[in-house]
Amino acid sequence: MAEEPDNLVLLMLRKMDGKLDRIVEDVQALKVRMTHVEEGLAGVNPRLDRLEVRVDRIEQRLELVDSPYGGVRE
Repeated sequence: MAEEPDNLVLLMLRKMDGKLDRIVEDVQALKVRMTHVEEGLAGVNPRLDRLEVRVDRIEQRLELVDSPYGGVRE
């Protein structure tokens, strides 16, 4: 006896299930990558803060600013 063909709806659901599995895997991979990006940025921000302090000190030494609260001289 020949097998009956699968229901068209079941075929479509199986395809959708396979695609959904791939999407879940992709999202998991993106989560891992975003975590790495966030960890990298966490290390960059303090470095930028230190650079800002150093630039302020250089500007003061070169007398490019009147005071820590002043503006740039012309």
